[in-house]
Amino acid sequence: MPTQPKFVIFAHNATYDKLHQVATLGMTAAAMGKDVIIVLLFWTIKKLAEGKIDQIDFPPEYAGSAEEVARLLQEKKVPKISEMLQDAKHVGKLRLIACSAGLEYMGVDSTAVEKHVDEVLGLPAILSMTAEAETKLFI
Repeated sequence: MPTQPKFVIFAHNATYDKLHQVATLGMTAAAMGKDVIIVLLFWTIKKLAEGKIDQIDFPPEYAGSAEEVARLLQEKKVPKISEMLQDAKHVGKLRLIACSAGLEYMGVDSTAVEKHVDEVLGLPAILSMTAEAETKLFI
């Protein structure tokens, strides 16, 4: 059986708009039969560890529209980030990987993250795992 093409997202930015793209792209790729790997870096690790992954927040440059967009997201019943990531695991293959250096640099206790991810790996292992990916995105 041929291996599934890998679809990798390096998730660095942790505002809602960026995390929404990570989750929807990951879920769509998983549903299309891709082997999805989402690598959590710096701010995404911090937000996950703090239990704020579903927090609706936007960068300052979108402050003028943030309230309206947040209202529309709730009105349209857009799923939470955590729900989309879980759904992706049910429709296909999706793995969440936290970068071990990111845990250290962000001052995050590994136990706060390990229960939410499939693995915590160092960059050499992450780069080896993702080297042959068909698609690599940095968000």
